[in-house]
Amino acid sequence: MIAKLRGIIDSIYEESCIVDVSGVGYLVFASSRTLSKLIRGMEATLLIETVVREDSISLYGFYDAWEKEWFLTLTKVQGVGAKVALSILAALSPAQLAQAVAAQDKASFSRASGVGPKLAARLVTELKDKVVTVPLGDVKLEDLADTNSSDEPMEIQGQQNDAIEDVISALVNLGYQRLEAYRAASKVYGANSDKPLSDLIRLALKEFAKKDM
Repeated sequence: MIAKLRGIIDSIYEESCIVDVSGVGYLVFASSRTLSKLIRGMEATLLIETVVREDSISLYGFYDAWEKEWFLTLTKVQGVGAKVALSILAALSPAQLAQAVAAQDKASFSRASGVGPKLAARLVTELKDKVVTVPLGDVKLEDLADTNSSDEPMEIQGQQNDAIEDVISALVNLGYQRLEAYRAASKVYGANSDKPLSDLIRLALKEFAKKDM
């Protein structure tokens, strides 16, 4: 099995690239997120998942270990093959995936090509108890920056607190997107866990007001 390739990027296509390793060209399928980080002629190292079927052997490449771990996790969900998994990884970074699962946000998954409402619901249900992590040294800083800037909280680990879910429900009923509501609720609860629900909702609304200013 091939686990990693290091070579020169010979060609880049819409869904794949060719990596020249000592004169041998390997066709590697990858998400648009990974492909966007490659330049023809550059030397690159890609982590590889080798998928063997009766009629083919396919290589799937990843820019970092976190993306690869999400690929492996996604493909364990019924109805998610390699192509759909790459589509999801193109639409959502690993950090965004972690937040979408924690927030049970089906709409974020529906942004990916090939993911309909039923599959999106299955994804958030089957992944809700999954924690996809890799050693911090294997995570690129730009991946963390996608969803965790100085004014956004880190993902809350484990099962969501009932109070947070109550705040999220209230915000969604007011017209806010679930993922946005999750971020605001998580932030205010982290610093105000002793406050009643009404105060938490008010503080969460203030977070939205700050962004609108």
